[in-house]
Amino acid sequence: MYTVIKRMEISAAHHLKLSYASKCEYPHGHNWMITVYCRSKELNADGMVVDFSQIKQAIKEKLDHQDLNEILPFNPTAENIAKWICDQLPTCYKVEVQESEGNIAIYEKD
Repeated sequence: MYTVIKRMEISAAHHLKLSYASKCEYPHGHNWMITVYCRSKELNADGMVVDFSQIKQAIKEKLDHQDLNEILPFNPTAENIAKWICDQLPTCYKVEVQESEGNIAIYEKD
């Protein structure tokens, strides 16, 4: 099994729709650290699981310097963002989304 890991930073704003009062209901931003894990039993014709630039294009170029509430069709919690990222790449099996120091959400396919 081959595994590649791509780590990238994006800057993006969001606000959360919550069932309780929270300062996160108001627009605010983060410098998000995103770690994408992809794997495959076999390499593609180029000898890769996936090109790192394809991961960057699928994620960073869509999310960086955006208002996530405007471009994502769900409440942009770190957990929901992690799953969305994982769903964007066929070989992805795990995503870590760190919205601030000490606050990390992980989505991993079964």
